[in-house]
Amino acid sequence: MRFAVNLAPFGEASDPRMIARLAAEAEAAGWHGFFVWDHLNWDRWGPAIGDPWICLAAAALATQSIRLGTMVTPVFRRRPAKLARETTSLQQLCQGRLILGVGLGAPDPEESLYLGEEGRLDVRARMTNEALALLQRLWSGKPVAHRGEFYKIKTPGFQPVPPAPIPVWIGATHPFKAGPLARAAQYQGIVPACYDEEPLAPEVLRALAQQLPDRDIVYGAYSGQDGGRDRERVCAYREAGVTWWLEPLNPWRGSFEELRQRLRQGPP
Repeated sequence: MRFAVNLAPFGEASDPRMIARLAAEAEAAGWHGFFVWDHLNWDRWGPAIGDPWICLAAAALATQSIRLGTMVTPVFRRRPAKLARETTSLQQLCQGRLILGVGLGAPDPEESLYLGEEGRLDVRARMTNEALALLQRLWSGKPVAHRGEFYKIKTPGFQPVPPAPIPVWIGATHPFKAGPLARAAQYQGIVPACYDEEPLAPEVLRALAQQLPDRDIVYGAYSGQDGGRDRERVCAYREAGVTWWLEPLNPWRGSFEELRQRLRQGPP
């Protein structure tokens, strides 16, 4: 099992210079991954929100080995060609350490209708499927001639190509629906989310791992207060098939300084 933090770039963490410092601290503390949320507009936590791509570029220059990425990017509000360029450049900058997390976007309506974007989840799902398929073709550097339901692209090939394959992890909310599971089966991992007060039970994650063999199962919970309980939970999740522990450093958890202190503690 590997260990990562998932940070909301809000408030003090909206400054890319701070993100760079936090990423360096995470690497020094022994975390294997440093991920940031991808949001443009959120009434509850705005208006200070950092752009994830600028933040990750800063983090890439401040670190050497830690994996970096978004957790997760609403692909429906990004043009596939632009996203292909951004991810390729970032993969060059971080020398192959990028992971792209993908979801359908939340919260509504701030991340969709308030920004003039698509509000229907079923349409966003189709947009995501088409965009992800296009990303694979654009990353290949080969010619693309595509006329789909949502996107039209014609190019002799995007260059340069990413210096290493970019894993794609798919976000899925429990109880899991067929669409996200089918999407995850095509890519490299799944990031389960749960809005209940209690974290998902190991049995739920074991069933997910059995349904998606050879995929990364990325999940975690609050830790750092009780070492014995942390060890038990980590062991139970690892035995259930979780491959990455994702420590939530979210704004509900505490102040910025409290989140930073948890990051500096290192993995559970």
